[in-house]
Amino acid sequence: MPGDEARSAGCCWTSVLSCLLLACCYVGSLYVWRSELPRDHPTVIKRRFTSVLVVSGLSPLFVWVWRELTSARTSSSLLALLGIRVEGIVPAVLLPLMLTMVLFLGPLLQLALDCPWSFLDGIRVALDPCFWMVCFSDMRWLRNQVVAPLTEELVFRACMLPMLVPCAGPATAVFTCPLFFGVAHFHHVIELLRFRQGTLAGIFLSAVFQFSYTAVFGAYTAFIFIRTGHLVGPVLCHSFCNYMGFPAISAALDHPRRILVLSSYLLGVLLFLLFLFPFTDPSYYGLPTPVCTLASSPSSLCRS
Repeated sequence: MPGDEARSAGCCWTSVLSCLLLACCYVGSLYVWRSELPRDHPTVIKRRFTSVLVVSGLSPLFVWVWRELTSARTSSSLLALLGIRVEGIVPAVLLPLMLTMVLFLGPLLQLALDCPWSFLDGIRVALDPCFWMVCFSDMRWLRNQVVAPLTEELVFRACMLPMLVPCAGPATAVFTCPLFFGVAHFHHVIELLRFRQGTLAGIFLSAVFQFSYTAVFGAYTAFIFIRTGHLVGPVLCHSFCNYMGFPAISAALDHPRRILVLSSYLLGVLLFLLFLFPFTDPSYYGLPTPVCTLASSPSSLCRS
C-alpha cells in the first residue's frame, strides 16, 4: 500500500536522522571545553568525562522520542530495549566475553609467553586492592576501560539499534549502526592535525584504518547486542578489546616461538567462527530478545 510505504520511509528517515543527531551530540560533547592541552591530559579527560556522561545519560530520551514519533510497536519497556534487564544476565556477562577471548587466543598466548610474571603472580596482582586503586586513579585507564566502553555501547549500540531495526531489519542494522560509530572516531584526526602528530598522509591512513577497525568491531558488538538483548556483553567485550589493542601481528611473525603463536592466532579465529552463533544463542538470554521484537519481519539473527 502507498500509505504504508510512505510511513515506512518516514520511519527510516526519522531513525537515521535521530542516530546522526545522537552521534553528533556525543562527539560534540568532547569539544565543548576549549583547551590547548592534548586529549590524554588528565584535565582534558576529566572534563570530557563530565560532558560525555551527560550526553550518554540523556541518550535514552532520543529512543523515547523516536518511539513516540514513529509509534513503534513493542511490548518491551524502554530499559529492556536498551539492554538493561535481568533475564539472562549471567550468560550475558560470561559468554560474549569468553567468545571475544577465544578470538584473541593468539594475542593472549603471545602476552603470556612474553610476560615476566608467573600465573600465580598474575592472580595475586589481580586480587590486590592496591592494584585496582592505582588503575581507577589513572584517568586514561578509566577512560579506556570503563567510561568509553560504557558510554559508546550505550549510545552507539543500545540507543541506535532499536531505532534502526524496525527500518532496516536486524541483519542490515548490524552493518549500518557501526558506520555512525566509525565516522564518530574521525574526530581523532582533528587531534592529530592540531598537534602535528605525523604527516598528512600518515594521519589520513591512520584515520582510514581506525574507521575500518572500529566499523568491524562495531558490527561485532551490534551482533552481540541483537542476539543477546543485553548491554553488558558489548560493554565487557569493548573494554577487553581496548585493553588488548589491535593484535601485534608483526611481533608474532618475529616471535622466537613463531609457529606456536601463529598457530594460536589461526586456531582462535577458527574457534571464534565455530562458537559465534552457539555462544550468542538467543534462547540463553530470553527469546525473543527485546530489540528483535521491533523487527517488522522474522530474522535469522533473532532465532536459535
